[in-house]
Amino acid sequence: MILYPAIELQHGRCVTLNRGRLEEPMIWHVDPVETARGFATAGADWMHVTDFDGVEGRDGNTALLVEIIRAAGIPVQMGGGFRTRDSVDRWIDKGVGRVVIGTLAVQNPALVKQLARDYPDQIVLAVDVWQGRMMTHGWRTPGALAPEAFIAAFDDAPLAGIIVTDIDSDIDEVDAQLSLISGLAAEARPPVIASGIVRSVDDIARLKYVPNIAGAIVGRALFKRDVDLADALKVARSASEPVAEFL
Repeated sequence: MILYPAIELQHGRCVTLNRGRLEEPMIWHVDPVETARGFATAGADWMHVTDFDGVEGRDGNTALLVEIIRAAGIPVQMGGGFRTRDSVDRWIDKGVGRVVIGTLAVQNPALVKQLARDYPDQIVLAVDVWQGRMMTHGWRTPGALAPEAFIAAFDDAPLAGIIVTDIDSDIDEVDAQLSLISGLAAEARPPVIASGIVRSVDDIARLKYVPNIAGAIVGRALFKRDVDLADALKVARSASEPVAEFL
């Protein structure tokens, strides 16, 4: 399983959100570029970046994002405000390894399917869920489709993966999140990346046993030092023990 250490940016600062509230960020007083370098030094194969300024239609983090991509030394999977084909083309040209698309996939699924064909293994679908409903536009607008139907609509697209986030789950409701993510993973053809569920190394070990979950994004737990990245990577890469079948 691939572990994606994550940086979330707002106004040039590393932040994390509580239940997707952009107006109430928790600010971490660390250097984003040095943090990205630290992920690579710890042995990460990928990292994930979310640009919350981009989610709100601003481009204030552009120079910083370019610096992170160049300094990281590992491929960067990036999300936040990809609402046009031009924005996807531009950031892939700037060196982003994968682009995460949510709102645009709801508004123009045909375009996103074409992007997946044009950029094999570089387009990731974001499925953000609140109280069982798809959410778009930075988790503010409920979509018309159920998450299962939304995922099924992209069965024929050569996506690199699907990121599933349960926005509404509280920080301690890991079992509820695991139930939602495992259920959607069972419906998905592309591999699923779980987001927002890793609070401890034990959570990574649990995710490894869920069919079709190929990765996990971890951010807040790293900044809080509840998870050591080097230890987490060892668990993510270790072979899963066999599970007995019960008749």
